[in-house]
Amino acid sequence: MKNQIFFLLLFLPFVSQAQIMNYLGDESALYAETKQVNQFFRRFNNEEDKNGVKYNPNDSRYHNLKDREKYLNILFDAQNTSITPDLKSLFLSQVNNSSNPIFLDFHGDDWYAEVKTKFLYKGAEKTIVLFLKLEKERMGSKWVLYNAYFEEFAKKFSTSSEEDKRFLHPMSHELDFMNLRKAFEDERKVEDYTEKEFQPDHLTLLLYEIKNGNLKFKTVNNVKFHFFQVDDWYFEIAEFNRSGYNTGWLISSLTQVPNAQKKEFKDYVLRRK
Repeated sequence: MKNQIFFLLLFLPFVSQAQIMNYLGDESALYAETKQVNQFFRRFNNEEDKNGVKYNPNDSRYHNLKDREKYLNILFDAQNTSITPDLKSLFLSQVNNSSNPIFLDFHGDDWYAEVKTKFLYKGAEKTIVLFLKLEKERMGSKWVLYNAYFEEFAKKFSTSSEEDKRFLHPMSHELDFMNLRKAFEDERKVEDYTEKEFQPDHLTLLLYEIKNGNLKFKTVNNVKFHFFQVDDWYFEIAEFNRSGYNTGWLISSLTQVPNAQKKEFKDYVLRRK
């Protein structure tokens, strides 16, 4: 019976949910759900069997591309129409290419957690987005804060347009920069005097406000993950808690991004610019 269940689940894209539920009952959801992020990695790479038991790396089934293709097909949010069949097919043909398959590396770079949190800021409840990454630590690894985004900080650092931007005269050095006084007169415009590439560091500001007692952590509201490990691609995974087989941690967004544009795109996604 379990072999029949696994066979149907691997071919979910070609079988309707109603047919599966009629045949399998509630067991189908149990076998299809990707319950943990670690399990998403193992399924994406084909490193576990249908019951969630890890393969030994010496097992012929470990990273087997034929079996892997079936697993990969159930790791997408089937309700997301922006992930078209053609886009999905193009992605899968690259990651499961027999001559150069691509596997995700849990301990590798270029994947990040995005955590939407609630803080009390000067007594008022506010949403703050934290970005975390894995960092090597002795024989293992640990999650560390990589960046943050807080709308209150963004408002404080809204720069003027280029036409209205204030500046220090290029001969200011001849005045011993005494005209710096006017740069600091209006705290709302002080960022006008920074270099073009200046970006306010929300993480530093966040830590500063926490140390001053103005920010108090309250709770986590939502978590998702951003992946940049696949050449020329970006995808996001999110957790879906719903009935049926298409649930758990699934690919919720998929975008082609040429490697040459990857850094700029990553900075945008992770609020670094």
